Amino acid sequence: MARDPRKLRVFSVADALVPDIYLITQNFPAEERYGLVAQMRRAAVSVPTNIVEGCARRTPRDYVNFLNIANGSAHELSYLLLLSQRLGFVASDKCAPVFDRAEHVAASLTALIDALDTVTT
Repeated sequence: MARDPRKLRVFSVADALVPDIYLITQNFPAEERYGLVAQMRRAAVSVPTNIVEGCARRTPRDYVNFLNIANGSAHELSYLLLLSQRLGFVASDKCAPVFDRAEHVAASLTALIDALDTVTT
């Protein structure tokens, strides 16, 4: 049973976060291109991608598994945003709203996973 990820608010927020991460990281030092920049972009893209892949899975257990992976990537992204700020690569006023949205995505995924866990167990 394929689910439509576009019907999930958490997918929309996660999807909108991706271009923001690309914008924030475009002015990072060149030596971070294959380090922090690549890691942040990969984590940001991983969140909506894993939601989509989970929605395409047939069993609720597989669906929840991919939501868990997306949740892990959202938490990873939150940490990397804070690290980037501490390293001086992104200003606090630019980082804070994006960090808040990444945290919101993680919290929303946790709530969705919890709700599905009660149904699937």
